[in-house]
Amino acid sequence: MSDATEQPAPQVDADAWEKACAEDLAAEKARRRAQQGPQPGTAAEELKKLVDAVADKLSGVQAPFLGAVAQGTAEQAVKQVVKQARSVVEPVIERNSDVFDHLAAAGSELLAAYRSAVEGQEARWTQRTQEPKAPGGPARKGPGDEAPGGEHIDLD
Repeated sequence: MSDATEQPAPQVDADAWEKACAEDLAAEKARRRAQQGPQPGTAAEELKKLVDAVADKLSGVQAPFLGAVAQGTAEQAVKQVVKQARSVVEPVIERNSDVFDHLAAAGSELLAAYRSAVEGQEARWTQRTQEPKAPGGPARKGPGDEAPGGEHIDLD
């Protein structure tokens, strides 16, 4: 720097844009979480929650037709079965959590395929029933009302 008025170049953070975007994304995610509630976890976590909920529900089941002594015995038996089931299920979930994620994704794909097939069929059904009814004529087309090319033939 030969001139007294020149100042050193300001330090530019090469990752400033990346950091700003990450902060904005984090803030947006936090806002959505606050607005919509917690997002569902992985398939394995959700399966654990389901097992816990079923276990809690089963241990709270009361059989009104059983006596007090039998009720206590039944409650202990249910708790024992739930404990054994948890001890079997939880290690399987832990070891194979990615398998449950794949199964959940496959289930979503199957549901989407089924939904697509059903919507297509519903569209065909509603097209048939919403055709204008000719005065004095049938509400639906009969098998002979269409030409081989699929064109409607007006018989009146």
